[in-house]
Amino acid sequence: MSPTVYHILHVLSLLALYGGTFYAFAAPAETRKATLALTGVASLLMLISGFGLLAKLQLGFPVWVIVKLVCWLGLSALGGIGYRRRGAIGALKGTAFGLAAIAVVMVYTKPF
Repeated sequence: MSPTVYHILHVLSLLALYGGTFYAFAAPAETRKATLALTGVASLLMLISGFGLLAKLQLGFPVWVIVKLVCWLGLSALGGIGYRRRGAIGALKGTAFGLAAIAVVMVYTKPF
């Protein structure tokens, strides 16, 4: 596959993961299973497409990728945490936004 396909798949799965996470913050408890399935599949696609893109671009394994992995792991966990900690939704929203912002900054600046 071309790097463009990996890039599009990566961004689309990011949108699905991010949207599913915020839906989990507001959704009733009855939707937990379906929402966590959606975010889990989106998270896996995001990981696979990210590493596929990294391999196609032959960038190695720089430090900014490790930072993005930590952001991915945190964002992947927030959907499940949102169902368990209903009182902390405000802080979780800020955390989700912060993790996504850090990941985007790592892509475009590659500081390390």
